[in-house]
Amino acid sequence: MTGPQTPVYLDPEIAEILTRCYRGERKRAVIARAVRMLAAADGHLTPNGRIKRGRAA
Repeated sequence: MTGPQTPVYLDPEIAEILTRCYRGERKRAVIARAVRMLAAADGHLTPNGRIKRGRAA
């Protein structure tokens, strides 16, 4: 997916977790990985990582 990047403002607790636990990693990559993991855990993704269609959000 391409296009303009939307800024995301983090609360202080999340910023601290990123700083302390994911030192040396790009914050954008860590957050993207976390969102994919959450969506998979919530059942919104197919086993190959695509968004499921025809399902209530």
